[in-house]
Amino acid sequence: MPSPHGSPHDPLVRVRGAREHNLRSVDVDIPRDVLAVFTGVSGSGKSSLAFGTIYAEAQRRYFESVAPYARRLIHQVGAPKVGEITGLPPAVSLQQRRAAPTSRSSVGTVTNLSNSLRMLFSRAGDYPPGAERLDSDAFSPNTAAGACPECHGLGQVHRTGEDLLVPDPSLSIREGAIAAWPGAWQGKNLRDVLAALGHDVDRPWRELPAEDREWILFTDEQPVVTVHPVRDAERIQRPYRGTYTSARRYVLKTFSDTKSPTLRAKAERFLSAEPCPLCGGSRLRAEATAVTVGGRTIAELAALPLTELARSLPAGTETARVLTEDLTARIAPVAELGLGYLSLDRATPTLSAGELQRLRLATQLRSGLFGVVYVLDEPSAGLHPADTQALLTVLERLKGAGNSVFVVEHDLDVVRAADWLVDVGPEAGEHGGRVLHSGPVAALESVPGSATARYLFGRSPAPARPVREPRGRLTVGPVTRHNLRGVTAEFPLGVLTAVTGVSGSGKSTLIGAVTQDLPGVGRLVGVDQRPIGRTPRSNLATYTGLFDAVRRLFADTEDARARGYGVGRFSFNVAGGRCETCQGEGFVSVELLFLPSTYAPCPDCAGARYNPRTLEVTYRGLTIAEVLDLTVEAAAGFFADAGTPSVSRSLATLAEVGLGYLRLGQPATELSGGEAQRIKLASELQRTRRGHTLYLLDEPTTGLHPADVEVLMRQLHGLVDAGHTVVVVEHDMAVVAGADWVIDLGPGGGEEGGRIVAAGPPALVARSGEGRTAPYLARAVHAAG
Repeated sequence: MPSPHGSPHDPLVRVRGAREHNLRSVDVDIPRDVLAVFTGVSGSGKSSLAFGTIYAEAQRRYFESVAPYARRLIHQVGAPKVGEITGLPPAVSLQQRRAAPTSRSSVGTVTNLSNSLRMLFSRAGDYPPGAERLDSDAFSPNTAAGACPECHGLGQVHRTGEDLLVPDPSLSIREGAIAAWPGAWQGKNLRDVLAALGHDVDRPWRELPAEDREWILFTDEQPVVTVHPVRDAERIQRPYRGTYTSARRYVLKTFSDTKSPTLRAKAERFLSAEPCPLCGGSRLRAEATAVTVGGRTIAELAALPLTELARSLPAGTETARVLTEDLTARIAPVAELGLGYLSLDRATPTLSAGELQRLRLATQLRSGLFGVVYVLDEPSAGLHPADTQALLTVLERLKGAGNSVFVVEHDLDVVRAADWLVDVGPEAGEHGGRVLHSGPVAALESVPGSATARYLFGRSPAPARPVREPRGRLTVGPVTRHNLRGVTAEFPLGVLTAVTGVSGSGKSTLIGAVTQDLPGVGRLVGVDQRPIGRTPRSNLATYTGLFDAVRRLFADTEDARARGYGVGRFSFNVAGGRCETCQGEGFVSVELLFLPSTYAPCPDCAGARYNPRTLEVTYRGLTIAEVLDLTVEAAAGFFADAGTPSVSRSLATLAEVGLGYLRLGQPATELSGGEAQRIKLASELQRTRRGHTLYLLDEPTTGLHPADVEVLMRQLHGLVDAGHTVVVVEHDMAVVAGADWVIDLGPGGGEEGGRIVAAGPPALVARSGEGRTAPYLARAVHAAG
């Protein structure tokens, strides 16, 4: 007999009335203790169901059991919009989001492998005669006990010199000789302070006495003087007390203290990084680097690829054997997931989102958790087809340990391996949000309207496309960087080239060597998956420039002209038209006693971002806030005959890259990496292009459903047909099979990769049998043929 709903023995997670984002009061039952895959086109609502509803509710219940004071210390997601969920175990989320990047975070810290290695050195290392045994903390560059006192555990020191701070010595200080100084008032203040101290700010820099130049740039003194500013014709400026800060002091302080990525990047231009003279880049104190295991220091072992590290650990004493076996066992799942080429000291910010998620997944295998739901976000992202089987093995092991594994995924091999399939759609945004199928994979074939079914069961083969003839060659190299050793590659011009290879084979390093100044490049455009903005103020409309034209339309209405409202009145970023309660954000932070602060819609504008007077002005019956709430698709219809070709062109290109479901005012913080990349591509497509452009795209299909991949590739092939060159780093073999040229790197990752194993048209590379790509490409070429 079936178990009653909601009983402790009910084998199903039952979701009722899910309304998160675009979900339409969804009811769905999903078995526990299975590998369940959530599919659907981008924006269909699958992540809203898996993460925004199921995981969010599990987390909310966990927080209910935590003391209120402790809750403030933990990042929480809001309560999901759902009627009820029964049969839901505790959940662990492995998403592709990353915390704020820090150079102290590394592969070793993410996986906890560094702890095991430090313990091995502490307990079983070879110490110099008479040396005291060190605690494991002494082998960490992130602790006071272990960090080198000179570089504070960073391994390098930042220095600056006159040639960096003053790139053009023919200029005077007033003309901007000290390029490292800040702009605007702050830079003018430093110049005026120097003048008040008696220095000549109008003489060319090179003519100033050497001792003066040295003091201005490098002094640690901070004298305070009275500054009498030159009177401005428009305003009276009163004398003030100004403090001098040398150029070096300003740059180093900005570099170490600023929270602004832009200011930090600017300061970095005036610094040169050198290995620390005290620790030689090992990041550790001398006492720690004097201890060895198998004749190597901990810094030397941490720099080895993980597969080589596992082979390099000696057994030695009984203590060493136990610790070595533990460390080797922890390395095994990381290597199994195709990440054996990484080293423990590899900084986290240099990893892709997919690599980072798989590292966390490997760590979970050792956690021994039982009876939980793992919710994963595209674990195959950035994974070569050759490594997908290893990923499936790991997911099966998580399931075999007594857990449920819920995966949001587009990779068809992962979908085929599922025990249960939840297909959400049929399309994106307001045209999606329904569960089309929840059941065994094979049963999806008979579901009408499922985009996933078309590709899963081979009903949508890619159209055969003749291979284009190149109209020239671009030679890149020889490149010697990371694992590439003197590699030279030829990229044909006027065609679409796919660069392939397993993770860590050197693909991104190779295309990173393509620069604007190479003969034949013309204009170079890189389209990556970095966010289009880091705050909710940046959105789809502002990034594409679409919003400027929309604000002009509002400012040109009779009502706006009668009130004297200009274009600025309709910006939510400046005072005047915006709601001042929320400063145009649309929401306010609510501080709760003993609970974490939370965001709520602004009590005055109810999320509209503008003040009531601004919202009295309408264009074709809609306020500016209502226009921002339109989807791209709806906006295209609304502005169709408005006589604004720039608006129509922007909306058309956004729809052409498959983003018709996004709202114009959708904050940048809510967009996925794939969506951000397609917005950048759309911005590029709407420009009037003159001359040849070379487009570089690193894994553009990551996060895309096969139906969205088809839309994207139509655009990329259109660019090539228009006379441009497109180079993509790609793992999707259907995309590679449709390219004109393939450059395959490998054969493996890390030290086992770094060379070109095959190059030529897809059919030729598939037949070559060289490298790990060939058999998978052959299958895709056969399917396309």
